[in-house]
Amino acid sequence: MNARIERAPRQSPANATGGLAVVAGLNYLVPTGERPFSYACEPPAGTPWESGRYELRQMAIADARSTVPRPSIDVEGFELCDAPSAVRDFFDPDEVRACYHAEAAELALAVTGAQRAHVFDHLVRRRERDRAPVSFGRKPAVGPPAVNGRIHNDYTEASGRRRLAMVLADALAAARVERYAIINIWRSIKGPVRDTPLAVCDARSVAASDLVVSDVRYPRRTGEIYHARHSPRHRWSYFSGMDRHEALVFKQYDSRNCGVARFVLHAAFDLPQIPVDAPLRESIELRCLVIYD
Repeated sequence: MNARIERAPRQSPANATGGLAVVAGLNYLVPTGERPFSYACEPPAGTPWESGRYELRQMAIADARSTVPRPSIDVEGFELCDAPSAVRDFFDPDEVRACYHAEAAELALAVTGAQRAHVFDHLVRRRERDRAPVSFGRKPAVGPPAVNGRIHNDYTEASGRRRLAMVLADALAAARVERYAIINIWRSIKGPVRDTPLAVCDARSVAASDLVVSDVRYPRRTGEIYHARHSPRHRWSYFSGMDRHEALVFKQYDSRNCGVARFVLHAAFDLPQIPVDAPLRESIELRCLVIYD
């Protein structure tokens, strides 16, 4: 993939205009004082798949295709790229690892300006056939995981720091890294998304107090992510009709703690008045750690 990245000149905030918006429900965490958890595997008998309580808040979600200036990775924390892929079957993990991982690494470096890239995982998702209310995207008995409708960021301050050593598997090499970031690359793998697109939140509109550390429990370890409390300050966007040749690139962690976007909250949401014949969304998300030399 030779990523074609088109960036419009950035304008001053006084000249900025928002894109057309839809009003739709987004799942926020209701604060209870307890640390939420969810399982990425079958939970022990008698244990729920997730804890915590969530409320659907109606929020304006701008179509960032018509936003001026265009969002960028270090300001809002996300940007859309025209980045066709040579992958024929995204459900073939061998083809994805052999082809798409290299494409994604190239794209991550082009967008961020970093010098090294390490792809460390990917996940394919499919919308449930019954279009059930979006939840945390658990894996059904058959087929890929469902779409994730809980507002979240894949890494916290602590788990973002831990990921560097996990990826490099070399404590000395990790200690020498001055700046790195974790990037998520999201794309439709079926065709234009008509039912449950991905919403992303402008990193500048999120306060540290909006973020809640939550556990994700795997068979042999426990990870940390952020969920989010509601705030009327949050500015949400999506890119309408995202197609297979496009990739949404957004920040999940940046070790630089000032002057750049560091965390981008995101979630799937149901577009209002989805046509009954709208195809079920199928998508791939890939995580890549980039290092700035």
